[in-house]
Amino acid sequence: MPTILGQNQYGKAENRVVKITRDGATHHIKDLNVSVALSGDMEEVHYSGSNANVLPTDTTKNTVYAFAKEHGIESAEQFGIHLARHFVTSQEPIKIARIRIEEYAWERIATSDANSRFIGSDEVKHSFVRKGQETRLTQITYDGEKWEVVSGLKDLVVMNSTNSEFWGYVKDKYTTLQEAYDRILATQVSSRWRFNWTDDEQKMPNWEKSYEQTRKHMLQAFAETYSLSLQQTLYQMGARIINNRSEIDEVRFSLPNKHHFLVDLEPFGLKNDNEVYFAADRPYGLIEATILRDGCEPKIPVDLTNL
Repeated sequence: MPTILGQNQYGKAENRVVKITRDGATHHIKDLNVSVALSGDMEEVHYSGSNANVLPTDTTKNTVYAFAKEHGIESAEQFGIHLARHFVTSQEPIKIARIRIEEYAWERIATSDANSRFIGSDEVKHSFVRKGQETRLTQITYDGEKWEVVSGLKDLVVMNSTNSEFWGYVKDKYTTLQEAYDRILATQVSSRWRFNWTDDEQKMPNWEKSYEQTRKHMLQAFAETYSLSLQQTLYQMGARIINNRSEIDEVRFSLPNKHHFLVDLEPFGLKNDNEVYFAADRPYGLIEATILRDGCEPKIPVDLTNL
């Protein structure tokens, strides 16, 4: 049977780039993992092997490093925008560029005070420790006219040690779970949010402030919601973001329920008054949902592993 070529793309994945900005003795770090995917008029390279329209993936890698020097890295989003615009506008066969970026955060190591016996320890402004909380994410897609920016995070582990219940659920002959009126609620947040900035005529968001504030509202909602279900907490987290960040129209969460079960201490003659738990890593409940600004259509993929 005859065949035709479907959707296709190519590029260089996972280009690790670390940019040091030296402000005198004070240094600043941006640590990114950048993946480039390009698509457009690429039929011939698939049909006949002609590379006439192909920009080598090695060139896309080199561009990432050169742009880190030429443009700096103000934010993951801004860096991705520079790259996407360049690939689409500089290469006629390329119609769409998608840039995916993971950002790994660093914080300064607190050093001894001026009275320390270690020479110059109070002057150290170039030593850092990797933050072990979340990984920041962004995906920029550009087709020469319109932008789509979806940012987010993964691996942000949070816990409420009380103010969480779970009861009144459906029970059948296979149900063994006991109702809980005071339980630990813990999850490892994976989230993406879509900006309503789509063209160069609009005012561009402050990407760094937006991330900081979005994360803040997310965590505050988690902490301040008296939870009767993880679904309820998820919705409050997304609603808080939408209601406080006008640049964001859509938020999607994937929240695994990191179960904590009370340990039975009665065989040892001990009473477990919500103090000692067994933390189970699997199997786990997986709660996922999208929260939208009223009137907006969902565009973030349901399966976040594809974003």
